[in-house]
Amino acid sequence: MPESHMGDLATWKKAEAALKEALIEFGKPWEVNEGDGAFYGPKIDITVSDALSRDHQLATLQLDFQLPDRFKLYYSAEGEDGKMERPVMIHRAVLGSVERMLAVLLEHYKGKWPFWLSPRQAIVCPVSHTALPYALQVRDQLHQAGYYVDVDTSDKTIQKKVRQAQIAQYNYILVVGGEEVQNGQVSVRVRDKGDVTVMSMESLLQHFKDQVEAFH
Repeated sequence: MPESHMGDLATWKKAEAALKEALIEFGKPWEVNEGDGAFYGPKIDITVSDALSRDHQLATLQLDFQLPDRFKLYYSAEGEDGKMERPVMIHRAVLGSVERMLAVLLEHYKGKWPFWLSPRQAIVCPVSHTALPYALQVRDQLHQAGYYVDVDTSDKTIQKKVRQAQIAQYNYILVVGGEEVQNGQVSVRVRDKGDVTVMSMESLLQHFKDQVEAFH
């Protein structure tokens, strides 16, 4: 509890006990920073290390019994009697400073964003202009499923298209030519991997879904 604070010691102890119970149930390592906290209540600070092992405070969650009391806030509790109760206010900043969060992520991933977070999840590269309508169809189908997908509509060779997509750090490069058009498939190249896999659209959509769910 900081030296300058609102409220009595008993209320602070109650708030601290509630946060400790939540942290224990969460099951991750944590430690108490004695004397810390906002002036109106204790808080949980989430600290992460960047690529240079420097610690940054990002997300924060604060439990506030004081301001609802100062503002005379009440709510009607569940039950037949409808008893009026005093709420507890939770101050929550999921990202903390958005700019700081993005800076830490940029340093950590070095521009190679994981699939779930990437603004360039996939690009479709048609081998020739005859495959372009199918490439656009593939993009639209992936867009409808909620993914960020581009199409290289230039007249460059397929080798140059793939190379530029690699430089741009797309997570997946989807090459489509005559055979893919005929079979309703895509040739899939994964970033930083040399192998190519031919997949149906159904299998590709399931693979993308699995990649997102793997993060959670």
